Amino acid sequence: MKSVLLTGATGFLGLRLENYLKSNHFNVTSLSRSSKSNVVCDISKFKPIFIKSFDTVIHAAGKAHSTPKNEIEEQEFYDINVKGTDNLLRGLEKVSLPKEFVFISSVSVYGLDSGKLINEEAPLLAKDPYGLSKIAAEQLVSNWCTQNKVICTILRLPLLVGENAPGNLGAMVNAINKGYYFNIAGGTAKKSMILAKDVAKLILLVAPSGGVYNLTDGIHPNFKSLSAVIADSKNKNPPLNLPLILVKILGFVGDFLGNKAPINTLKIKKITSNLTFDDSKARNLFKFKPESVLDYLKKNEI
Repeated sequence: MKSVLLTGATGFLGLRLENYLKSNHFNVTSLSRSSKSNVVCDISKFKPIFIKSFDTVIHAAGKAHSTPKNEIEEQEFYDINVKGTDNLLRGLEKVSLPKEFVFISSVSVYGLDSGKLINEEAPLLAKDPYGLSKIAAEQLVSNWCTQNKVICTILRLPLLVGENAPGNLGAMVNAINKGYYFNIAGGTAKKSMILAKDVAKLILLVAPSGGVYNLTDGIHPNFKSLSAVIADSKNKNPPLNLPLILVKILGFVGDFLGNKAPINTLKIKKITSNLTFDDSKARNLFKFKPESVLDYLKKNEI
């Protein structure tokens, strides 16, 4: 039975990875700050202590994308995503090294607010604390794997979808439920996303080969389609639309108010711009055929 160490096992993606691995008869050791894990450790502060080695390590722990409100929150990205990764690698050096290491990264490393079918060869231009922390962690993992002859896989993920999804999708679902979600400028902006369950499926295929991969559902739905499907699943009316000129005015007001405002010009630009990523590398090499997010949402509640 293949032995797997999974970090971030209590997170949104980690829970689904653990369930999928166990259902496929992997011997999974979980690591997180929760007492529910096999190895309890805050790797942002301490090196974990392992009493056995692992065939594969899946490093899914990390501080998720958010806008830091102060220097303390900015530092947390470094402490958790970079220092935490370094502590994990140092801990693994105390036992027999794994054959494979899979790092869960983000398309945020590209540092783009707009673009069409961006591939893995695009430069890493992130300037925000989250994107920079993911770039630094990728480099740590890649260098460590090269030095130790460990097969290295980096998965750059967009918006994750599934039951009880956190972040922007969770906020959208909550707003639709309460009746105060509005699309902006017709909701025509396309965004890449992928089901968490499909990420789990690919890991088993890609880990023995290694490489850097963007993952998406290949459909890149727009906000109008996504919100309409969610509203229908909740028996709510389709969301209304706010004209772009009105939203721009609200954005200018938000610019003046600063961090207290829920929206500003930059956020409006992001919401109304297409941002999609090319996943043809994973599809071609591993016959990766993820399910459409919209098809999934038509059949499942989130």
